[in-house]
Amino acid sequence: MPYHASRRSLLTAAAAMAAGAAAVGVTSAFSRPGPGPADDGRNPDAARLRRLVARMSLAEKVGQLFVSRAYGHSATEPDPADAEANTTHFGVRTAAELVARYHLGGVIYFAWAHNTRAPAQIAELSNGLQRAALSGPARIPLLVSTDQEHGIIARIGRPATLLPGAMALGAAGSESSARTAARIAGAELAALGIRQDYAPVADVNVNPANPVIGVRSFGADPLAVARLAAAQVRGYQGAGIAATAKHFPGHGDTATDSHVGLPVMQHTRAQWEELDEPPFRAAVEAGVDVVMTAHIVVPALDPSGDPATLSRPILTGILRERLGFRGVVVTDALDMAGVRQKYGDDRVPVLALKAGCDQLLNPPDLPLAHSSVLAAVRSGELSEERIEESVLRILELKARRGLFDDPYTSPERVAATVGAPAHLVAADEIAARTTTLLANPEGLLPLDPGKRPRLLVTGTDPASPSGTTGPPTAVLARELSGLGFSATAVAADRAAASARGHDAVLVCTYNVPEGASPQRTLVAELIATGVPVVAVAIRNPYDVARLPECAASVATYSWTDVEVRAAARVLAGAVRPSGRLPVPVPGRYPLGHGLTYT
Repeated sequence: MPYHASRRSLLTAAAAMAAGAAAVGVTSAFSRPGPGPADDGRNPDAARLRRLVARMSLAEKVGQLFVSRAYGHSATEPDPADAEANTTHFGVRTAAELVARYHLGGVIYFAWAHNTRAPAQIAELSNGLQRAALSGPARIPLLVSTDQEHGIIARIGRPATLLPGAMALGAAGSESSARTAARIAGAELAALGIRQDYAPVADVNVNPANPVIGVRSFGADPLAVARLAAAQVRGYQGAGIAATAKHFPGHGDTATDSHVGLPVMQHTRAQWEELDEPPFRAAVEAGVDVVMTAHIVVPALDPSGDPATLSRPILTGILRERLGFRGVVVTDALDMAGVRQKYGDDRVPVLALKAGCDQLLNPPDLPLAHSSVLAAVRSGELSEERIEESVLRILELKARRGLFDDPYTSPERVAATVGAPAHLVAADEIAARTTTLLANPEGLLPLDPGKRPRLLVTGTDPASPSGTTGPPTAVLARELSGLGFSATAVAADRAAASARGHDAVLVCTYNVPEGASPQRTLVAELIATGVPVVAVAIRNPYDVARLPECAASVATYSWTDVEVRAAARVLAGAVRPSGRLPVPVPGRYPLGHGLTYT
């Protein structure tokens, strides 16, 4: 089936689901503007915070709007290469100096910036940055953030608990599991001094060719995505950290990666209301602290051609006024190509604030961005009152998350929380409900070590997400060996020659393209050996429609250890498969498809 036809079919099916649900009243929970962020028992003293804003200098107010990267594992003693990077990008040697010079409101952690080596180190980095922030004239604590979606996006790895990602949770379909996963993730981040997570993803993935969302989404059913996104908001914020629903107004039907280009989403206004709006409305009603913008153009919502991050009709007209959101609006990263194509790096931060953003995330040139916002205020393009609106929202968020009362963490808290045994057990229990058995026409599965003991594991081995043991073929072989099989992992180029003499071959596939491809060729060669072949889709479940028919097929939705281990237990029959497709596989399986063992 041609791609454009399959995407339209998917879009029509999802719209029909939303319309049908509306006809029976399922969407009644999303029928009115939602409240502001929940305070989780804390009621920020708005008058006190307004007095604080009134005492701040303009530079301090502008600094609160920025969330920047900083290089190094330590706030004050970075490695020489990281000190050089800080000097090159920011004109200072250390992360602490960066916070002080620009009066930063937040810092975002990245593995590639060497912020996330080990739990104790991360906690001390957070504490060091807080000391730098609180030594400033205004004595305002810092909001430390990261992208810890789990699944394929995890900035912090082992020994922290790694949990199933969004589409795996969508396959399980359990609000309780989604909430528990977020609660665990939030508790561990809080112990590390990280009080804002850029999760959950509220995008509805109705485009099989989406290069940037895919399994980061809970699925293609807008109402299911809404339920799970709201559950995760409650889980994260119940653990004391700010959740962030992203990427508004919805990045699920794009064929361009906004990191490298400017996507255009062609949904009509009616399609947007049926497909993309429900998860964000549900997140707002759940009291989400933060909403992140998307660097995408949506002509039906704003015909100007500006990306949503810079669109006042979208951020103020729809998010603030239609959905009633009163929390913090953060841009997606401002170093991404999608927001930089139409305007220069000096104009983007100013235009984002004019559109209704509050936090400006990771500008490529912080000195330029900071000075540009200051200049816009001094020239009258931005009023100081407009800056103060955003600063007050940011300070209220910090107060709600307890940062004014207790900004620091401790080694004892890290040791008791991060990778706690109960968390690891819960992660495996949640993952056990996510693996989806897609095909088993000959009843090959579950594999029996008494009848088929010799297994060959091969296929694609993508770089493992942060801190997992990987590669996935080795993890799968090791787990199957622990379940009583003799399982051997071999490289793909030696698989066909090694297959004979084995009782089954398990081949891991990863983002198989349509048409001819090396992965398709590999699977065909393995089938030709006469040994039964099981395809294990370790990222997108769409792979099964792009391969020759195998003796069995399963989908894991990620290649992190926790999900590969869950797949091994399903393959071996230690766990009955219960996952259901949260997206249709065009031309092959409908949404909700999933088999089990009799």
